[in-house]
Amino acid sequence: MEEEKKYYSVTAYNTSIKNFLDSVSELRDVHIKGEISNWKGATRGHLYFTLKDEESRISAVMFKSSADTLDFVPKEGDKVLVDGRISAYPASGTYQVYINKMRLDGEGDLLKKLEELKKKLAAEGLFDEAHKKPIPKFPKRIGVVTSSNINQAAVHDIITTINRRYPLCEVILFPAMVQGEQAKFDIVKQIEEANKEKYELDTLIVGRGGGSIEDLWAFNEEIVARAIYDSRVPIISAVGHDIDYTIADFVADLRAATPTAGAELAVPNLVDVIAYLKQLEIRSNQAVTSKINHLREILNKIKKSYVLENPLASFEIKEQKLDELINRLNTNIQNKLDTSKVKLTNIINKRVLKNPEDILVPKKNSLELLINKLELLNPLSVIKKGYSVIESDKKIIKSVKDVKKNDNLKIKVIDGIINANVEGVENNG
Repeated sequence: MEEEKKYYSVTAYNTSIKNFLDSVSELRDVHIKGEISNWKGATRGHLYFTLKDEESRISAVMFKSSADTLDFVPKEGDKVLVDGRISAYPASGTYQVYINKMRLDGEGDLLKKLEELKKKLAAEGLFDEAHKKPIPKFPKRIGVVTSSNINQAAVHDIITTINRRYPLCEVILFPAMVQGEQAKFDIVKQIEEANKEKYELDTLIVGRGGGSIEDLWAFNEEIVARAIYDSRVPIISAVGHDIDYTIADFVADLRAATPTAGAELAVPNLVDVIAYLKQLEIRSNQAVTSKINHLREILNKIKKSYVLENPLASFEIKEQKLDELINRLNTNIQNKLDTSKVKLTNIINKRVLKNPEDILVPKKNSLELLINKLELLNPLSVIKKGYSVIESDKKIIKSVKDVKKNDNLKIKVIDGIINANVEGVENNG
């Protein structure tokens, strides 16, 4: 007799599988790396998505309590490293990874490293606008530091864009590795080579096509940044796509969103230049024509002027004016002479010149009177009459009160001085 089979519910089996998975110690602490796919975003703060690699995938869930600890915003295509446990979800019968920690795979560390280098170089002034050199408007020769692989979009786009826009410009390629550990050294070497005077470069484009942060990392290296900063030739950084920013972009003299944009910024559009030159030609011709017409009008006015039509008229007026000045001068001279003659005649006719005795006699009489008066006042005249002048200590004695006994006296007479001594003094008053 066939043994009766025992059947269990789906829930029972799913629960049993869950319990089995939970009992396996190796599945309680798993570490998985993969790419986020089927991103559903947050439902009440919980995150649901799929982790995949090239060959397989696994469902993943991160509950709100763990998701709140994330230091980045997950998105479709992110490569991540997760820590968690493997278990089953009985309701759907699927097994999945329950994540308690998640971080970007490599990129997070690179972004941190990138920010640290940015702060360092910014503090040193490598990003300052004051150090940035102007890009020549009409270059004769442009250098390009990028991969030499013609199949690479970057080099192809740069060269074809320059040739299309401004075929007058020569392009020199300085081939360099743009990805990998050795790329930074190769880029620096080619920047230094391009700076040699023998190339006479006007502008240097340094860049590559788009890629992940790892792919572009050579342009985030410090030695590349310093080589760009030290470049004598102005540098346009043309790395990646619009959203990609590297250290090279901040140090370069000009940043282009893409390699093609870098080529467009490096050269003008010849069609636009020709159009601009034609406009200048038109405006120059108009300006010259306008100037000639203006000068012609002035010339016509001058030709019709009274001076040119009657050239002698101005000289006739000046001749007449000169005659008037000569006549006025002659008149003034004659008047001056006449006045001088009258003065001279008056001087000649004065009595003092004809009879000088008329002035001398009265003056002589006045002089004699003054002399007589002086003679009367002269003390010598008195002395001549028998009088004398008595002095004591150079003072004239006028009274007996001016002397005393034993004073020495000097008595001046007409022919000398008598020295005497006072024996006594009598007062008659």
